[in-house]
Amino acid sequence: MKKKLPNQLTMARIFMIPLFLIVLYLPHGEKIGATFLSWIIAALIFAVASFTDWLDGHLARKWKVVSNFGKFADPLADKMLTMVAFVMLVTLNLAPAWVVAIIVCRELAVTGLRLLLVEQGGTVLAAAMPGKIKTFTQMLSIIFLLIGDPIYLGTILLYICLIFTIYSGYDYFKNAKVKWEF
Repeated sequence: MKKKLPNQLTMARIFMIPLFLIVLYLPHGEKIGATFLSWIIAALIFAVASFTDWLDGHLARKWKVVSNFGKFADPLADKMLTMVAFVMLVTLNLAPAWVVAIIVCRELAVTGLRLLLVEQGGTVLAAAMPGKIKTFTQMLSIIFLLIGDPIYLGTILLYICLIFTIYSGYDYFKNAKVKWEF
């Protein structure tokens, strides 16, 4: 049981993504997210899913049960969760599309870099501190934007996230030992 729990938490996070979308979409069909209550419930689902990100990593390191599946699925689950949420925030006019476009492009670029590194020698690109700050501020900004952006905290965190998105993407590419073939 102990060995499987971190990966089960990762899978639970992936399964929460459709639930998150349904809560935002179902209240009024084509008028996506027309009720503030649906946004609050979606924020709670997103918060629980985000907490599983921290918890699965914490437990895997504590119990020394890091797996290849976890190395692959955990960052993928995080990207799926945050990208879906950001796309929905644009749809709900809660986040500017240009900011979300930069975030999505960075996520895809770093994922591609990770795959390239594994292909070229099996190197796993671990998350560095700027990337962890990026993920933390992404998740918090999404929650605060969904609950009404009290004192513009969600907006401030979104722009902090944007800065760390750009910086951490640059940092990953600068430090990666990739054989570029053009």
